[in-house]
Amino acid sequence: MLALYCVNVNATNVDGIRQQDFYVLEIWRQLVAAGLDPKDAHFYLAVLRGGRMTVAEAARHANVSRTSGYDIARRLQARGLLTRVESDSPLDQKDLRTHSHLMANDPALLLDEWAVRKQVLDDVVPQLRALHSGNRARPKVRYLEGPSGIRTALFETLEWQSPIRGILSMQDLMTVPGEAAMDDYIAGRRERELVLRVIRTRDHDWPGGWLTSARDYRVVRHTPVEYEFTMTAVIGSREVVALSSARETFAMMIESEEYAEMQTNLFEALWGLSTPADSDDSGSPEKNRRARYSGS
Repeated sequence: MLALYCVNVNATNVDGIRQQDFYVLEIWRQLVAAGLDPKDAHFYLAVLRGGRMTVAEAARHANVSRTSGYDIARRLQARGLLTRVESDSPLDQKDLRTHSHLMANDPALLLDEWAVRKQVLDDVVPQLRALHSGNRARPKVRYLEGPSGIRTALFETLEWQSPIRGILSMQDLMTVPGEAAMDDYIAGRRERELVLRVIRTRDHDWPGGWLTSARDYRVVRHTPVEYEFTMTAVIGSREVVALSSARETFAMMIESEEYAEMQTNLFEALWGLSTPADSDDSGSPEKNRRARYSGS
């Protein structure tokens, strides 16, 4: 289109003027669509069309002020689209306010410029996307060390919504964070009426303790004998807490809806394979809840 325009602007017949203006308008629209400032595009086309013009002449043809014309000329010259030619030094690139004329350079320079821009964008866009992704929702992970870290992580689950799910190794929990801490934790759940659906392994269970209990808001099942857990996991609607045994003594807290959902599904699959444990004299919180709902 640009080459066709350059041929037409040299035509001398009057009937071709309207057609030339149409081509100029279309080229201007395309330059603007390609990212050139509208005033810069008008100015550039004026010089391209005139062949050799002063800044004042180009500004008049582009319908901008002379002051703006100097600014535009500087920008286009910096981009390599225009050259300033002086009578005594045709290729001098100094101040545009001297006696000089403007000439348009080969429009193919636009392709070179945009090729460079594309290369830069190809390089920077992946980095920008990485920054953009960094602002999206992402899991928050905390790592806590030592017995105090395990206690802190465990007791934070008291603030979760009921019910919570747990895979507990009671022998390890009685070691770290210890029996007193576990008594406080159970009292905290009881005070908040926070139901714990818990899966435990018989080999790591605490003899005679922590049965299914409506009083303690606890429902217990035991895994098949082939499963054994030395770590504890507590699963909420948005968070998962993992507690190690005394051998490694650490806690990890992961806040992620997606991860919590996956752990919940795994828990429910294991729950279906596990055997209900005995109840204490208070019965099961699940049965009591159903009884309240039925009105019996």
